Amino acid sequence: MRETLQEFIDSIKELITKVLGESIISVLYAILILIGLLIAYKVSKRLIIGAMQIHDRTDNQVRQFIAMWRYGFLLGGIVFVIVSMSGSLAAMGLTVAFVSMILGWSLQRPVTGVAAWLMVMIKRPFMIGDRIIIQGVRGDVLEISPTHILLGEVGGTVGGEESSNRGILIPNAVLFDQMVINYAVSDDTKYILDEVPVRVSYDSDYKLAEETLIACAEEVTKEIIEETEKAPEVRAEFFDSGFMMRLRYQSIAVDRQKISTQIVAKVVEAFGKSDQIGFAYPHSAVEYKLSEMASLPPMFKEVPLNQEAD
Repeated sequence: MRETLQEFIDSIKELITKVLGESIISVLYAILILIGLLIAYKVSKRLIIGAMQIHDRTDNQVRQFIAMWRYGFLLGGIVFVIVSMSGSLAAMGLTVAFVSMILGWSLQRPVTGVAAWLMVMIKRPFMIGDRIIIQGVRGDVLEISPTHILLGEVGGTVGGEESSNRGILIPNAVLFDQMVINYAVSDDTKYILDEVPVRVSYDSDYKLAEETLIACAEEVTKEIIEETEKAPEVRAEFFDSGFMMRLRYQSIAVDRQKISTQIVAKVVEAFGKSDQIGFAYPHSAVEYKLSEMASLPPMFKEVPLNQEAD
């Protein structure tokens, strides 16, 4: 039975080959392979997304892994098409070697970019959703492709670290030449140390000012403190008009400006309600102390009213 079926399949192949020719058969094989790869990609994509969601992976982690999975399937499809068109592994090897040589000569920067993309996918120095600084540009990673990184610009049109809604496309090749600063290298360390400097006057109650600042930060960053177990603290130093009290706390990188603004509002409100603490500001004060032993110029000496002037 099997021999009969095999003979029938062989006869069909021989008939199709005679009618269409070897080249058409290769093209049909390539199309069938591409269709099979597309179906396999769709099925595997759903399975991977489901498995990663079960393991509580973030949406950014899922997007990054699926991107890598998609490009892997694309590369596999190219290899299978070359094999189908050439008909042998030896011919495929020669074809790949020739293509690689051409790419090495004429597309050096794009090839370097692909190598940098592989480095990012394997080493994961940053991921989609991270806030990074590269080439002096600060932004949130929106997409990582084999050739470019798409950043959502932070700042740019405004001061501070608010999103400007502008996209910046950075070629991957610069990753081998430039220093990259990542605000949060993983989910476990997604918080950064931030501070709000507050100038407190010399005549303020120092202890009360310190307690007030810490209470304001604790109220705003309550959830962060519970997760990190790191309480706000104050570092102080002298300056011309008073104490420079630096209120330091853990903050979320992408919400840094928002959190600091909320803390500033709390501090202003708390200081306004107290008569024992106040803000310092540059000003001048002149104090006169009258004493019998003081050596003053004649024009400043006291003269009794009943004494006639000379």
